[in-house]
Amino acid sequence: MRYRRERMAGGCYFFTVVTHNRLPILTLPENIDRLRQSLRREKQRNSFEIDAMVVLPEHLHCLWRLPEEDTDYSGRWNRIKRYFSKGCSVVCPTVSASRLAKREYAVWQRRFWEHRIRDDRDWRTHMDYIHYNPVKHGYAGSPAEWPYGSFKQCIERGLYEPNWGANGMVEIEDIEAGE
Repeated sequence: MRYRRERMAGGCYFFTVVTHNRLPILTLPENIDRLRQSLRREKQRNSFEIDAMVVLPEHLHCLWRLPEEDTDYSGRWNRIKRYFSKGCSVVCPTVSASRLAKREYAVWQRRFWEHRIRDDRDWRTHMDYIHYNPVKHGYAGSPAEWPYGSFKQCIERGLYEPNWGANGMVEIEDIEAGE
């Protein structure tokens, strides 16, 4: 089956990427380091910008901007996931025959969910969604408390006040995030 993905050269995209069987492996310190290495490695080889990101135990959300002439976010995710998987400290114990036949690691779901950002309002909605996600899932009382995300860098860039999202003071437009 072929999946149709919307591609726009130089586009900005929101992604949700989920671990295989939703194993909670992404906040183990060694796996956070490996994920950072994987992203850094791919950015050096195939440029892109990360506007925002949050990593939760079994999934992550992020906003990327591709270079003006580029549409290949799928290839980037493929390489990031492959590099991460080769050094991941935990691999799912149940591996399907089709994964074995393709020599795939059972670390990630095969696909990911993407949404092309259409305008400034859409971008802000997804930024807020990303940063409020740890609060939504009960991992933190505020976005500033969660250590595995870009919220603090966004405060430094003037995009958020430090207390944004504390005490449930945030209304975020509902989005389909592939969760």
